[in-house]
Amino acid sequence: MFDILMYLFENYIHSEMEVVVDHDELTNELTRAGFREQEIQKALAWLECLADLQELETKSYIDASATQATRIYTADEMTRLDSQCRGFIMYLENLGVLDFATREVVIDRVMELETSRFTLDDLKWVVLMVLFNVPGQEAAYDQMEGLLFEEADGPLH
Repeated sequence: MFDILMYLFENYIHSEMEVVVDHDELTNELTRAGFREQEIQKALAWLECLADLQELETKSYIDASATQATRIYTADEMTRLDSQCRGFIMYLENLGVLDFATREVVIDRVMELETSRFTLDDLKWVVLMVLFNVPGQEAAYDQMEGLLFEEADGPLH
């Protein structure tokens, strides 16, 4: 399912091509690209849920007093998001790329992915997809895009 999301994001959204609106046409294209029907339907449902967030004020469903709260991860979340991923989420919050509301959306979307192996690179793409779909997060999207594509110069220590 994640491969389909990446395919769609890279070929339509991220490349700024016109997005195919017709569900059947998109399904046919993904089938021709080698994806299975069941996985296509799951990926499209995942994207629809993410798109629904555009219609919500993301902050409206999270208590404003949570802005200074510490996030405690559930056992399932810690299984999916290893310490490196959780540390990166905290790093993004400290940079101002994620706020408390977008952080929760990212975690929600990660938990809805059906994948046995989830990496830090996968998390970065999910963050980018979320920021692209949340109104008012253009600057955070640009900053995350820079973090995703930047090459490290020299040693990382």
